[in-house]
Amino acid sequence: MKQATYAIARQSPAIFKAMALTLLASALILAQAIAASARPESFADLAEKISPAVVNITTSTTVAQNTGPEPMVPDGSPFEDFFRQFRDRGEGEGGPRPRRSSALGSGFVISEDGYIVTNNHVIASADEIIIEFYEGGELEAKVIGTDPKTDIALLKVEADTPLPFVSFGDSDTARVGDWVMAMGNPLGQGFSVSAGIVSARNRALSGTYDDYIQTDAAINRGNSGGPLFDMDGKVVGVNTAILSPNGGSIGIGFSMASNVVTRVIDQLQEFGETRRGWLGVRIQDVTPDVAEAMGLEIAAGALVTDVPAGPAADAGMLAGDVITSFDGVKVPDTRELVRQVGYTEVGKMVRVVVFREGATKTLKVTLGRREDAEGAEITGLDEGEDGSGAAPEQQTLMGLTLSPLDDELRAQLELPEGTVGLVVQDIDTMSEAHEKGLRAGDVITEAGQQALNTVADLENRIADAREAGRKSLLLLVRSNGQPRFVALSLDGE
Repeated sequence: MKQATYAIARQSPAIFKAMALTLLASALILAQAIAASARPESFADLAEKISPAVVNITTSTTVAQNTGPEPMVPDGSPFEDFFRQFRDRGEGEGGPRPRRSSALGSGFVISEDGYIVTNNHVIASADEIIIEFYEGGELEAKVIGTDPKTDIALLKVEADTPLPFVSFGDSDTARVGDWVMAMGNPLGQGFSVSAGIVSARNRALSGTYDDYIQTDAAINRGNSGGPLFDMDGKVVGVNTAILSPNGGSIGIGFSMASNVVTRVIDQLQEFGETRRGWLGVRIQDVTPDVAEAMGLEIAAGALVTDVPAGPAADAGMLAGDVITSFDGVKVPDTRELVRQVGYTEVGKMVRVVVFREGATKTLKVTLGRREDAEGAEITGLDEGEDGSGAAPEQQTLMGLTLSPLDDELRAQLELPEGTVGLVVQDIDTMSEAHEKGLRAGDVITEAGQQALNTVADLENRIADAREAGRKSLLLLVRSNGQPRFVALSLDGE
């Protein structure tokens, strides 16, 4: 075959050129055909199949009437009777009459026996929740459970016949550029369908457990709680929020990923509440300068700033540890660690790998429940010897004017008895320390992961870091009682 093609090329270059152009044209036509086949000609069949499971939600709430300040009308004024009649129309015998407030949203049925998913903000504080079905009919719903952290709520209706429902898909398989379709009740206009693509993945807005799919499928007010479908008719997200300067869709909408939602729904269905794992630490991200100061090869993991009483403390975790692995999964940053812990079963024993003093150590931690721990007052003070025997001395290091804590300073700063460290009395506004957020009144309790009692202790830690070839020194700083690590450069010291 090769010899025949070579012969044609030698004998007739024009014929060979024509063959090449024909092959190229065929390849272009084939590529266009493949591209066209990847783009659906219509969403009608899919919409018809899954729309019966999408519902409109109407809520009503009783709220107190806020009349505001009464107008000042002089006695005997001709307007006195008018204003009295106006006020009396809005009040009963016992004062201002309550009024009814209504709201609209969307949702979708996930089981034939009537479980419905929507957003928590759609039904929050509602006295009555009415579900309107695509094929007609209304039913009153009751709340099974809610999770404000992910803005998810689970409702239940009692129907005489099995209800059409949809299933969740795997949101982790959704790729940027995939087609998606949103359904709901935008602006109270009734059932509506919009289509677009996955614009971005793993978006975080404001919540600890945020994992949003961003889409340009039109989402407006009233779409909240509605489903985001993939092309197989599986729910990959729950439409929750939009980014807009005017309140309308500009092509930036956010749907909570289904793999987050399913975990929440399973717990709400079983317990009526969420039960998230709790490790019991305060953490911060490992920045490049912190990694260098600690001798870490890469800036990854979660740096423990405080270990109050709880599961981690019971397992021997210490402030200054860097959590690099949790339950066999690497920890890239604090956000991922919080999600991993939250998704883990309460009471499970997990292996946590930490980096401590240049080596790794594995701890076995039995997780508590975050919901039980939230709201509890946590102090988690570092322990050390009180250096109040000598008179406080001030010295300037690294742009910081420092003095040891004594009883008078503890009282001024409202610090618990026994707290030790160095108080920042003043700070050079042109220093790196000021740039990184240190301020007068902050207390430095550790340097190089060792407790500080005197200014001399800090000088020794600086000398040790230089001797070890470090370019920066890691400080544990408490600002308004909240601990964090800060790495300051040793250049110029």
